[in-house]
Amino acid sequence: MKPDWAVWCTLVLMLMAAVLSRTGAVPAPPPPRNHLGARGCHMDQFKSLSPQEMKAFKRAKDALEESLQLKNWHCSSRSLLRSRDLRQLQVWERPVALEAELALTLKVLGTVTNSTLGDILDQPLHTLQYIHSQLQACVPAQAPAGPRARGHLHQWLHRLREAEQKESQDCLEAFVTSNLFRLLTQDLKCVAAGDLCA
Repeated sequence: MKPDWAVWCTLVLMLMAAVLSRTGAVPAPPPPRNHLGARGCHMDQFKSLSPQEMKAFKRAKDALEESLQLKNWHCSSRSLLRSRDLRQLQVWERPVALEAELALTLKVLGTVTNSTLGDILDQPLHTLQYIHSQLQACVPAQAPAGPRARGHLHQWLHRLREAEQKESQDCLEAFVTSNLFRLLTQDLKCVAAGDLCA
């Protein structure tokens, strides 16, 4: 009687799999790696926002700009409105800067008292809060804080803190409104890309 090679091969493969799994010789798949290397940091999902989310942000930005036109606002310092580029920072510094800017944006937009903007801001604020919560997991625990931070990051954080203390609510509102799309389409995308953002 001739041996059935298909049955024989299947038995050998099953036996090898059992032995390898018992000895731990079967390689486990590596855990998914994110660009920033932080545990629980999942910024890849923000490489681009959905068209619906962008539409909600566009409506909010238009409504905020219209509201600001009715106000007689001015900023005591023009440095707040000076353009800057997240790519000037080191990769580990970028989430720190973006987290600080998002925190300020949430704080300012959360205190907008114009009741007609409430419904328009609800969805964008919810999205920003979610992004902020995910971003907090990406901020390195060993990141220098306060005066220990140096260079561009130190200037960045100092400028935001100083603006929050010195500027009027209307000026801060103008700042976060004018920077909203840069924050969402450039800075967030850059942080999500990690060291691929250059």
